[in-house]
Amino acid sequence: MENRLVKDMEEAKVISILRGIEKNTILKVAEALYKGGIRFLEVTFDHASQDFQKTQDAITTLCREFQGRMEIGAGTVTTIELVHKAAEAGAKFIISPDCNEDVINETKKLGLVSIPGAFTASEILKAHYAGADFVKVFPAGNMDPSYIKALRGPIPQVKLMAVGGIDASNIAAYIKAGCIGAGVGGKLANKKAIEEGKFELLTEAAKELIQAAKEAI
Repeated sequence: MENRLVKDMEEAKVISILRGIEKNTILKVAEALYKGGIRFLEVTFDHASQDFQKTQDAITTLCREFQGRMEIGAGTVTTIELVHKAAEAGAKFIISPDCNEDVINETKKLGLVSIPGAFTASEILKAHYAGADFVKVFPAGNMDPSYIKALRGPIPQVKLMAVGGIDASNIAAYIKAGCIGAGVGGKLANKKAIEEGKFELLTEAAKELIQAAKEAI
């Protein structure tokens, strides 16, 4: 299954990152993003509150409601324990802020797509050799897209994903520089729009982002 998901992710170009969305609104947010063309959602574990059950419940709910329409994954997965919690909830891909070989190995053992975070060439190759399907360059937005192009020179075999500070205004530049796509959080799931119930703004933001990504191809 992970091989199909990897291919689908490459084609989709965008993973929407949901962080701190309340249970009573997360389905509305996801539906709005789906209408805008989003097909991959990452729900992050909340390390500040340590309320990991909340994330598990959100993933389970989204998997049930969007089965066959969107693929749901878990983010900020930093331990083997969280890999298992995500898998039990139904997550199909695992995203981390760091390169933890134990997390990568456990993710692959469970048949899930592995997307660890890295920044330097050494970290990226470490993740790649550990079995990562993609490597999340984080925080990508802190560096010019030329940084991605420079990385791609010596390591063209690694599938890179830009995360952190990516939006419709710059996603094309990162894709043209060599990323297969990007993970986008607050610029897509805008908290102010969510609080005001203006879910149509999320749909429009998703459409704009995906259009910008397609234009880079």
